[in-house]
Amino acid sequence: MPLPPAGFDNELVYRDHVSRLLAAKNTVFSISGRIPLDPSQLVLFFRTKSGITHSLDFPIDVDYNTPPALDVLIAACRPHQTSDLDSYADHESLFYPPNLPLTTSLEIANHPILAAVRTTLFPNLPEGHYLTAVRDRLEVVSSGGRMGPQSRTLRNDGRVATLSVTLPVRFRGGCMIVRSESYGAEEKYYGRGGKTGDMEWTAFLTDCDYEVETVEKGCRVSILYGVYLKSFGTGVGAAAEPLINPSDGLFDLLAPVLNMSRGRKIGFFLCHDYGVNPAEVLAESIVPHLKGGDSILYHALKLYKLNPELHWTAGGYIWAVDQTVESLSEDVSAPGPTMYSPMPAYPLTMGTPAMRGAFGLPDADQVVNLRHRIEASGALPLPEADVTVLTDGGALGKERVPFVSGPSLEKLCVNTLIVVFVP
Repeated sequence: MPLPPAGFDNELVYRDHVSRLLAAKNTVFSISGRIPLDPSQLVLFFRTKSGITHSLDFPIDVDYNTPPALDVLIAACRPHQTSDLDSYADHESLFYPPNLPLTTSLEIANHPILAAVRTTLFPNLPEGHYLTAVRDRLEVVSSGGRMGPQSRTLRNDGRVATLSVTLPVRFRGGCMIVRSESYGAEEKYYGRGGKTGDMEWTAFLTDCDYEVETVEKGCRVSILYGVYLKSFGTGVGAAAEPLINPSDGLFDLLAPVLNMSRGRKIGFFLCHDYGVNPAEVLAESIVPHLKGGDSILYHALKLYKLNPELHWTAGGYIWAVDQTVESLSEDVSAPGPTMYSPMPAYPLTMGTPAMRGAFGLPDADQVVNLRHRIEASGALPLPEADVTVLTDGGALGKERVPFVSGPSLEKLCVNTLIVVFVP
């Protein structure tokens, strides 16, 4: 049997290392980082069963001086149900009772922690969905103690992740281990031991278990937050909570318009540009990105229990809600097919620059050819679609679809309509 070539074993080891690296890159279930906060600005407030409120200042080094408030805090804690050292009360991992008031001067919303959690643990989260953090509990592991595995079933409250913030109390050891059942992997976070400087945090997905190894010295204190997924705004489902409420003045202006439009399908032009290609995406995809008056009007129609839809429109034509604008890759100056639908009565703009007019082609034959291609793509004239457009000639938002016209590349200006039927 011939021997493998020189360096063959090294190549296999190299490939194995690369495979492990890429596998870890694509199976992210936990992440850690730091909060740029001066520990002296952090204060912990808590109330014991006696009704007395205490405050705990940071940073703390129990080897030099243990604040009385820390002793009171630890005395008020209870052991974890998963503690495997029940016979050694001094070495149990503890948590502060959730029924007793506890708060800190640390505001998670003031730091981009949730943004970092979103980009790493939830990279495919759609628009209109947001992460919120709710304080869960405070955990304490004193010198000589450890925390046994905390099963994910203990956090079955609808959260999508858990965030642990280590408070600036000095300790040594106490490595945090996070295990993922989905990926069959684990990560270890040794941390800085509560040293003065930036505070540390660790976040992990809801299907993970975690534990803390033995604290050799000092006291490990951390606050856990439940991370929940919320949907707000438009275009994210029926259960979405709106972020804005239109003013009463707008409702007063909208009410007579809707009352006088009963039994009709009406349309409002969007007035902002959204930088999308109508040949590639549906108009409905803009809904989560609506801004300014477009968003306010859409919200107002939804609050009237109507069902507004977004459609592409250009040159007196309108596409169905589930249609994109046909990509006009062919030269519109070339002769088109001979069979077309009847010519609509709706006028088309001619003789204006391509970026300004509806079609804006200098040659009438090119306009006709382009119109035929638009009809062939499934677009209907607005009168035939029975849509009444309500406009006062103000500024309109424009999206653009490129197409070839003779030797040059032109752009078809496409508008967006909010179409709603008023029963």
